[in-house]
Amino acid sequence: MIPPRLHWTGNYVMADSTNTKIIATIGPASSSGDVLAPLIDAGADLIRFNLSHSRGEERQKMLEAVRNVARERATFVGLLADLPGPKVRVGRIDSKHAELVSGAECRIARGVPQGHASEFSINYASVIDDVQIGHRVLIDDGAIHLRVSEKGSDWLNCVCEVGGRLESYKGVNLPDTTTSLPALGEADRAGVIWAVHNDFDYLAMSFVRCAEDLHQLRLLLEEQEADLAVVAKIETRHALENLDEIVEAADAVLVARGDLGVEIDVWRIPMLQKRIVRCCHEHGKPVIIATQMLQSMVEHATPTRAEVSDVANAVFERADAVMLSAESSVGRYPVASVRMLKNVSRQAENDQRETPPSPMEPLGTTGQPQHDVDRRAAAVARSVTLIGRDLGAKLLAVWCRSGRTARWVSKSDPGTSIIALCSRPALCRRMTLVRGVKPVLVEPRYANGTAPWRELEDQLCDMHALSRGDLVVVVGDPVRPERVSTLSIEVISRD
Repeated sequence: MIPPRLHWTGNYVMADSTNTKIIATIGPASSSGDVLAPLIDAGADLIRFNLSHSRGEERQKMLEAVRNVARERATFVGLLADLPGPKVRVGRIDSKHAELVSGAECRIARGVPQGHASEFSINYASVIDDVQIGHRVLIDDGAIHLRVSEKGSDWLNCVCEVGGRLESYKGVNLPDTTTSLPALGEADRAGVIWAVHNDFDYLAMSFVRCAEDLHQLRLLLEEQEADLAVVAKIETRHALENLDEIVEAADAVLVARGDLGVEIDVWRIPMLQKRIVRCCHEHGKPVIIATQMLQSMVEHATPTRAEVSDVANAVFERADAVMLSAESSVGRYPVASVRMLKNVSRQAENDQRETPPSPMEPLGTTGQPQHDVDRRAAAVARSVTLIGRDLGAKLLAVWCRSGRTARWVSKSDPGTSIIALCSRPALCRRMTLVRGVKPVLVEPRYANGTAPWRELEDQLCDMHALSRGDLVVVVGDPVRPERVSTLSIEVISRD
C-alpha cells in the first residue's frame, strides 16, 4: 500500500505539498468529521492532543474521528499527545474582588479555598518553600508581575509591579526559582498510559528542565513496554541551560515560545529559537516551532503580516514542523489556518530553491558531521545529498528501520524529494514529522530472487512519479539491514 497523497514531480514535491510539516491541535472547533476531514486534506500531517484540556470520552471520540478520516483517505496522520507537565496555576478566585493594582501588596498562601486580589493560593503549595525573597512571580503569561517581599512558612508576601485582573487557574511562571516539582505528576502518568494504550506516535513532555526528566519518562514507557517517540518542550530557563543534553536525550524538540517568552526576555526569543533549531540540526533531531504562529486567525479570517513573516522565518530556518494551537482547536478558522500555513510554507520553500544552499552548509561550515554519536549516519546523508545533486537524481529513497538515516538525509537539505521506505505503519506515522520526508509503506516480496528495488520501481512508476531514465539514489539494504551505509544508484527502466 502506498498512500495516494504521495506524488512527486521533477526534483521537488508537487505544489499541493510542502517540505515543512504542519501540526494541528484538535479541539472543539476541529473535532467533528466535517471539519477534521478538510483540515487533514488542507495539509495537516500530525494531530496534537493537548492533554491539559481534553478529557475522557471527549478525547476518545476525537481520536476515533482522526483515525476514521486517515483510514478513509488511506494516508498517514501522526498522533502527538502533549502532557500537561507540572504547571503552576492560581487557585480559585472570587471574580468580584480580583483586580490587582500596581504598587499594592498581596499574599500567596497555602490552603485558601477561594482567593481574591489580596490573598490567594496556587495548586502546588510546595512551591512556597522554593521561592525566595526578591524572586518574580508572573501570572497569566506575564500579564501580572509580582515580586516577593517577605516569606513565611506558609505564605509569600508580594508587591504588585504590574497589575491586572486575577482569574482562576491562570498559569504562574517563576523565572528566578528552581522548583522541586516532580517531572511527572499524576496527570502526566495517566496521560502516558492513555497515549500508550491508544497507539500514539509522539509524546511531548512539558517543562523539561534537564535530560533526567526525559529519562524518567522513558522509564515509565519501558514499564508500559511502549516505544513512543519523546518530544522535549523547551520552555524554561533551565532547559536552555541544559539544551545540548536535552536534545541528545530526546527524539524531537518543540520550541514552546509561550512559557519561554515569559521566563526569558521576549526580545531574546528570535535568537534563542535559532539557537535551538541549530542545535537540533546538529544532533539530527526534528524540531517544531510552536505558539501563536497565526494567533490572529483565532478570531479573524486572515493573519497579520508579522505572523506570516514569523512562519516564513521558521521555514527559512529549516524547522521540521510548525504548529497550530488555539488557531485549530478553538478558533473560528481552523481549516483556513492550516491552508495559510501551507501557502506560506510553499512560498518560502520556493524562494529558498531559487538560491539553494551549498552542500556543506546544512551540517556545519566545517564540512564534517557535527554529531559524534551519529557520524556514520550523518556522513551517509551528506554523501547522498552530494551524489543526488551531482547526478540530478529525481528521488532519494531510504530503507528505514528506525528512521534515523532518513532524518539525517532530511537535515542535509538535499533539495530533492525523499521517501522513507517503511515496513511498519507505525514508522510511517512517525516519519510524518520529518521535514521533506514522505513515508511509503512497502511489503517487498523477494520471489524468485527479484531485487527489492525492482518491486518498488514498479510501484513508483504506477504512481506516475518516475519515468524511464530517471535516477534514484537508494540508501540501505532491506535484505541486510545492518548495511546502513550501502548506497546504490538506480536507473528507472520501465516506461
